[in-house]
Amino acid sequence: MVSEAPPFWWEKPDWRAYALMPFSAIYGAIAGKRMRTAKRASAPIPVICVGNFTVGGAGKTPTSIALARAAKEMGHTPGFLSRGYGGSLDVTTLVDCDRHRSDAVGDEALLLASEAMTVISRKRVDGARKLAAEGADLIIMDDGFQSARLHLDFALVVIDSVRGIGNGHLVPGGPVRAPIPEQMRQLSALLKVGNGDAADALVRKAARAGKAIHVATLQPRPDDTLAGKNMLAYAGIADPEKFYRTVRSIGGLITTTRSFPDHHYFTEDEIRSLIDDAEREGLLLATTAKDAARLAGHSGPARELLERSKIVEVDMIFDDPHGPSAMIEAAFRNFRERRLREGAAKG
Repeated sequence: MVSEAPPFWWEKPDWRAYALMPFSAIYGAIAGKRMRTAKRASAPIPVICVGNFTVGGAGKTPTSIALARAAKEMGHTPGFLSRGYGGSLDVTTLVDCDRHRSDAVGDEALLLASEAMTVISRKRVDGARKLAAEGADLIIMDDGFQSARLHLDFALVVIDSVRGIGNGHLVPGGPVRAPIPEQMRQLSALLKVGNGDAADALVRKAARAGKAIHVATLQPRPDDTLAGKNMLAYAGIADPEKFYRTVRSIGGLITTTRSFPDHHYFTEDEIRSLIDDAEREGLLLATTAKDAARLAGHSGPARELLERSKIVEVDMIFDDPHGPSAMIEAAFRNFRERRLREGAAKG
């Protein structure tokens, strides 16, 4: 399953957003009530949720990876919990990078599994128990802030400073997943990514509500082989323009772009078109780690495209290098308090 957000979601509200307001109101009422009243199961280990206000990418996966790296430096054994979006497996599964392909477990799960143990599960409770049984002492849940059925010991909401929350309308008139006041009430901290100003109003609102504010930047890993090269850049992610800006920031000269829907699986014709266009125009192919994950494990044209493509890797770098460890410590502290409350309730 793939998704593509309508472009008008990320523009100033127009007639389409306003025409859909009745449906957005219904959606918001349901989503808000679900967040307020959902019965959340207790996980046996601490749970950090990395989510965002809106549909689409804001940097959740690199943020999750940054937290896992910090946890490992602190001596913990983190495990990622993912729904496995875009994959076909509907049973709780420990992801094996050598055995699974993205069409089974999802592209994000493969990226996460290259950093730490990763479980995909449509039922978050089952996935949490599986991670604990596998030896994890901390769960980092990629997405699921609005719909999780787990008790969250720390909820970090990531917001892109260029896109913000788009037109500010709820689905289907805009990208917002649930009423902002309810989301703001339940988050523990806000992470602003980048140097734009589209997120500033929400950052101020979160600060007034006493929420912790963190700032980070997506930084591409240095690659001197890309500087000054004419490129065909292609991406099937929520915000392809972000990827193109990243390529340009390291000196790549993009002459042609090809944008596809988020989590898109390339057809053979699309693959052949990318290869042929690059050859004809003498361009270097460049793509994202997520797109590479969807091409990995296949033979034929998909393998050829992957071998021909430069993968531009990025890392989430916090302005405060102690930010991730502070969030992890808060999650463990909240977990201990939760267990004490649960024990008192049973007693």
